[in-house]
Amino acid sequence: MPIPPAAELSLAGQLAAHESWAKTTDRAARTAPARAAADAKFLAQADGDPVKAQHLRKAFYARLSLKSAQSRRRAGEARETAAVLDHEADDAEKALAQVVDSA
Repeated sequence: MPIPPAAELSLAGQLAAHESWAKTTDRAARTAPARAAADAKFLAQADGDPVKAQHLRKAFYARLSLKSAQSRRRAGEARETAAVLDHEADDAEKALAQVVDSA
């Protein structure tokens, strides 16, 4: 059986997740184990100090936010570069067509 393309697998996963969440009556209860595990992880990293654990948690999410902002900036720069290159390619095609027409 052939493996579906990555885009199809991603869509199938999204569909399954939405259906699963639609059937969930108590969202807080469903996510409680994950929240408890995250709390335990930060507390362990802080050697049991809850204040330090809270700072570690804030640092973790601030780092995620920074990475997201950097990624969005790079994506925007890539789109701008692509637009410039497309424009330059269009200009080059027009110039080539003029050379060919004049020959």
